[in-house]
Amino acid sequence: MIYTNLPFTDIKVSKLCLGTMTWGRQNTEAEGHEQLDYAFDKGINFIDTAELYPVPANAETQGRTSEIIGSWLKKTGRRDKVVIASKIIGRTSDYVAHIRATGFSPESIEEAIDKELKRMQTDYIDLYQLHWPERLTNTFGKLGYVHDPSDAWEDNFNEVLQTLNNYIKAGKIRHVGVSNEKAWGVMRYLEEHKLHKLPRMITIQNAYSLLNRTFEGDLAEISLREHIGLLAYSTLAFGMLTGKYTDGTATANSRLNLFPQLRRYSGERTKKATDAYVALARAYHMSPAQMALAFVNQQPFVTSNILGATSLEQLKENIASIDISLDEAVLSEINAIHNSIPNPAP
Repeated sequence: MIYTNLPFTDIKVSKLCLGTMTWGRQNTEAEGHEQLDYAFDKGINFIDTAELYPVPANAETQGRTSEIIGSWLKKTGRRDKVVIASKIIGRTSDYVAHIRATGFSPESIEEAIDKELKRMQTDYIDLYQLHWPERLTNTFGKLGYVHDPSDAWEDNFNEVLQTLNNYIKAGKIRHVGVSNEKAWGVMRYLEEHKLHKLPRMITIQNAYSLLNRTFEGDLAEISLREHIGLLAYSTLAFGMLTGKYTDGTATANSRLNLFPQLRRYSGERTKKATDAYVALARAYHMSPAQMALAFVNQQPFVTSNILGATSLEQLKENIASIDISLDEAVLSEINAIHNSIPNPAP
């Protein structure tokens, strides 16, 4: 395993992070524990969850993912051997109405942290992330920002950091980060940190894959110049980059077959690009999944690559990507495909 440091800390995390958002819905507790055991044995010490999980979210299953992590921590006694990241929901909507409708208010943050600590049976969370902005902005497939003057949100970056700082001082969280954030939001948090000596956002968890390289714009520059590490998620694009959906080998239990409403990676341009990447991997005698993951692993702004798998066999294949280094010839051909079909699934 390769290890990096969470920026501005002495906390070493594995370059591969174990994603967990299927546990409690697509995966049982026993399967979650099996994945944790295998990943830990392979050197993965970084686990990512969220109060929202499992996904797709609903009131019946909300919080189960973190409960599965908690029962594993209690069973194994490995809390001091792993680094745990979790998240609080931001923007309110019908999708998350079963959790709360108060965004990042002090009361919301208190409730979210205390409930998550209880679920995971731990006294602290190593990295606490704001799951998406409260304000109306362009996320999840919307490239262009269109300002909405009816947005009722008011600038509360300072208040949010002040509140989070209280829980850092109390020892309930150690460090903070953002998720699904945009360049303006990242820089506003940094501005408040610098002007008022408030906690620094050290990571950003955003989608990044061969099918979605939009992070390489302004956010990549911010990441490298300001030392905010990317925790890349959806690096296999819901399994699309394995090739199983375009070649017809996906099972009925595959994610996009179970949840067809998750259409972010199902467009025609996405399928065309996927076919090209899969063909390239096979031409170089590589697993398409491992090539896609190795590409992410090699990016200079990536602190850790979040792996999601619903079976142990998938997890084994994904973890093995850490041993693959893509040479200039492969990278050149990847970029040629990207230039001809750029960001088909932003």
